[in-house]
Amino acid sequence: MLGPCRLPYTLLEENKQIDRGYLLSPRDLCSLEDLPKLILAGVKSFKIEGRMKSPIYVATVTKIYRKYIDLANKFINHEIEEYNVEEIDKKELMQVFNRGEFSSGHLQNKPNMDLVFPQKPNNMGITLGKIKKYNPNKGLITLELEDNVEIGDGIAFENEDTKYTVSELMENNINIKLGTPKMKVVLGRMKGNIKVGDRVYKITDKNLWAKSIESFSKENIKNKINCALEIKANCKIKIFVQALNYSQNFEYDFIPYEAKNLPITKEKIINQFNKTKDTCFEFSKLNLNIDNNLFIPIHILNEIRRVIVKKVEEKIVNSFKRKSNASLDTPDLPDACSPKEKATLLNTLNLNYDYSKLKNIEKIYIPLKYFENKEYENILRTLENKAKIYIYMPVVIKDRYLNTIKERVNRAIEKYNISGGVIADLSSIDLFKGKDLIANYNFNVFNSYSVLEVKKLGINSVTISPELNQNEKLPTKDAEVIVYGKIPLMTMSYCMLGKSNRCYSNCKHYCLENKTYYLNDRYNFKFRVIPDNIQTLTTIYNSRNIFLEKTNVKCERFDFIDETIEEINALLEKWD
Repeated sequence: MLGPCRLPYTLLEENKQIDRGYLLSPRDLCSLEDLPKLILAGVKSFKIEGRMKSPIYVATVTKIYRKYIDLANKFINHEIEEYNVEEIDKKELMQVFNRGEFSSGHLQNKPNMDLVFPQKPNNMGITLGKIKKYNPNKGLITLELEDNVEIGDGIAFENEDTKYTVSELMENNINIKLGTPKMKVVLGRMKGNIKVGDRVYKITDKNLWAKSIESFSKENIKNKINCALEIKANCKIKIFVQALNYSQNFEYDFIPYEAKNLPITKEKIINQFNKTKDTCFEFSKLNLNIDNNLFIPIHILNEIRRVIVKKVEEKIVNSFKRKSNASLDTPDLPDACSPKEKATLLNTLNLNYDYSKLKNIEKIYIPLKYFENKEYENILRTLENKAKIYIYMPVVIKDRYLNTIKERVNRAIEKYNISGGVIADLSSIDLFKGKDLIANYNFNVFNSYSVLEVKKLGINSVTISPELNQNEKLPTKDAEVIVYGKIPLMTMSYCMLGKSNRCYSNCKHYCLENKTYYLNDRYNFKFRVIPDNIQTLTTIYNSRNIFLEKTNVKCERFDFIDETIEEINALLEKWD
């Protein structure tokens, strides 16, 4: 099942389509060339995507990255003069999985205009060529090869979702097993949505598949368990276990009885204890002290083995658990809101609206970007006379923009009557000294431990995470809860209008135009899109508003985007 990022969308400007395709589908990241820089930067661990990927993918990617991490360390330590990535290795990576070739992601200090690949959301493998001729009756495809293809390889076509296995391959009407670049070949038994000019992709390579399976079928790293069993007549079985930093003596509640036919033997016990294939353990030493002519059922031996492994696993897992000294009976945070205040987030300001008509609002949150735009000065002056105004900080602050954002906050505080800030990260705390600080939902406050830690930071109030289930107990009543609005689904470091992760000189800067943008999905749901021209970010909001019943917290928050003044007033009045 494809996730939201791999689904098709149309991008709307107002109601006009300006783009379409798999607009949220990034090319796969390949960082082989950057490994020395990343290691020198202090990276200690590299995460390789494996969820929902085949074992072949994991085996191939792990093997190649292991090779180049070792090579990068040799280069850094001056054991070799050059660090070079071989094309054959990149080709293997592309073969096991790629979408429109690879991307450097956000690792470069320049705009990446190849971050997203809107044409296809799934594996494209290696391009074999374009179809020159097609006989749909016989299922014969003619193409000039750009890469090797062999009987048993898997292929796909540009406009066809079905995957095919190459079972018939011909050159000059002669069956062959292998086709090589520049050969004009015919593939047989291919029918579907296929036409001349379509590209053909090799999505699985039979030989690479076999090699990958061999690489992990033999590998099985096990942790060693040393064990001693004392099996005596009329006594429970005594067991001693030692593994890693764990050791224990215990008894298993079973008393062996006299054998009538086949007494238990050391060989039989060893054989049963060696059956640990589905675990990460093996019995390396097994000392047995057994009385003669005793019988133990096989299922009891298996159960003893499982109990031993479980005890070792639990001991290891528990060694990593941390205990908190925090009290669950945490006091409520300082009173940042009067009883039953209403806070309003105005995600967008409209120059055509008369904000003096707003009613029943105690606090107004306004995104930082509006405080720098002179066009909105009159609106801001109006709002600061209507209620307490707070600077609503970006949910993402990139390091290179931190000083710029600090300067903008300082100028806003000097110019306007700012009561405080709604912050989404720790870097913003020092920007609002002497002001009210509200931790936005991005702080992921779910429980009393979180509340206590937030309080230590000098934050006055918290916005409870909207992911908290309504049936779950609120960690504090002195907090804010979002009761109405479209919740942001995604904030990404990418501009869908400029198609880049950074601004660039010849961009048309559609983000500065006073227009509304939407992503329209295959079910015709519209998701509001708001670009951030300061940091080249894009926020995508849910297509539907949340609407909660009244809560018992001190401050209820209403998030608005495109609602009119009349709609805002009507909703707030209904809430009273």
